[in-house]
Amino acid sequence: MRSQLVYEAGLKIENRFLLATTAMQATKKLHISSTRTEDTVNRVFAEVANGTRVHGNLPEVTPPPTIDELLITPAA
Repeated sequence: MRSQLVYEAGLKIENRFLLATTAMQATKKLHISSTRTEDTVNRVFAEVANGTRVHGNLPEVTPPPTIDELLITPAA
């Protein structure tokens, strides 16, 4: 059952690491100590799949600066 929830949530948040971070943060906020953690995690994945708990957009990735030719000088 959870694999289906993870799959559906993965359709909303395609980045697996962002999905895991979102699930962990939401579980920490929503978990009640008298309930099972598994139930809270399932509820979080269901909410992400429905679009309720969607993390913010990822920042735009800037390309690294170009590497100029390496100037190798012999050791003196």
